[in-house]
Amino acid sequence: MFDNLSDKLDAAFMTLKGERTITELNVAQSIKEIRRALVAADVNYKIAKDFTETVKEKALGGENVLKSVSPGQLMVKIVQDELTKLMGGQQVGINVKGNPGVVLIAGLQGSGKTTFSGKLAKYLKESKKKKPLLVACDVYRPAAIDQLTVIGEQIKVPVFKQIESKNPVEISKNAIAHAKSHGFDVVIVDTAGRLAVDEEMMTEISNVKAAINPQETLFVVDSMTGQDAVNTAKAFNEVINYDGVVLTKLDGDTRGGAALSVKYTVGKPIKFASTGEKMEDLELFYPDRMAQRILGMGDITSLVEKAQEQFDEKEAARLEKKIRKNKFDFNDFLSQIKQIRKMGDLKSLMRMIPGMSKALKDVEFDDKALNKVEAIIFSMTPHERNNPEVLNMSRKKRIAIGCGRDVHEINMFIKQFDQMRKMMHKMTKMQGMGGGARASRAKSRLKRKR
Repeated sequence: MFDNLSDKLDAAFMTLKGERTITELNVAQSIKEIRRALVAADVNYKIAKDFTETVKEKALGGENVLKSVSPGQLMVKIVQDELTKLMGGQQVGINVKGNPGVVLIAGLQGSGKTTFSGKLAKYLKESKKKKPLLVACDVYRPAAIDQLTVIGEQIKVPVFKQIESKNPVEISKNAIAHAKSHGFDVVIVDTAGRLAVDEEMMTEISNVKAAINPQETLFVVDSMTGQDAVNTAKAFNEVINYDGVVLTKLDGDTRGGAALSVKYTVGKPIKFASTGEKMEDLELFYPDRMAQRILGMGDITSLVEKAQEQFDEKEAARLEKKIRKNKFDFNDFLSQIKQIRKMGDLKSLMRMIPGMSKALKDVEFDDKALNKVEAIIFSMTPHERNNPEVLNMSRKKRIAIGCGRDVHEINMFIKQFDQMRKMMHKMTKMQGMGGGARASRAKSRLKRKR
């Protein structure tokens, strides 16, 4: 995501390396490279020109030039601020108030509307404690209703469908009536898409919106299509005046043009970003955090939030107790892998750590590596998982045959697991000793006061 743009912007900032002061000459060279980087990322030339003119003005502006920072650092800060403004400035939430709250999903075929509808339902159900109902209004695409049904079963959210009807207006109105009578507080209407913008499509989506009067209308954009996606977003907005944009497929080889241009062009905020096929791969769109990612600064805030979503206080307390006793076993390790998987793909998570984006530029993270670890553990008996110390050579050979790996790999994994377990035990003991010492000092101070 944004790898090429990040590299080109980094090269642009390098033109200021070694410079002691900001001058028109060195800024001009940097600005030229930044504009090239944006155009290469499929950002409209006018937007790129306006953006760089603003950056140049602020870089040369007397009151904004800080003597304590280098020209390179100053340029990074200005570009970060302007990228944040370009993408909307601040995060904008979704409106699902109503009885029920109705969300209309629109977009071209293949943009990821149906998958996003499922992700949104899961997000509202788990994060907002809502009771959503999915509505299958794509009556044209083969298997569209089946796809939504499968997604609904996967996330345990009901799907309203009328196989016999080919009228999206009728289906959506009946779905809202059904939601009212069955206690659903959010209705998510997945509409049909086309391969291109056409009059028939626009008339249909406009009629559906007029009939159901949604609290929120979201336009789903395939970020892989760059500037074309922005043009499509503009055409849709002129007809249905939607409330926000959803960027999908940000985990692909996207150049970033859509994310950087759509707010400027359409004037509507980006509300969500989708980064994969899993139902968990959905993020609220924060312009400031995305600007940090583009500039290779990582996104610790989002990483912490993802971890907190999967954090189980009781489970953490149970694990801490086992680690203190040096009893952390393979079953515990499996539960940690499960939590990591829920947070998203490994490479995306690592890129949220500052500096890791550049460090991992040529490193291929394969989530299947976790599958190999799971296969090894699943090839163990329950007794072996609970008691790692019983794994002798004959047991290791049996495990190797069971998971289709080499004995050397089994030895390597068990050695790494043992080292990790010892380190965790050592860390908790040190924390415990520190806590005990602090408690003793606190008691001593209390006695002296008395």
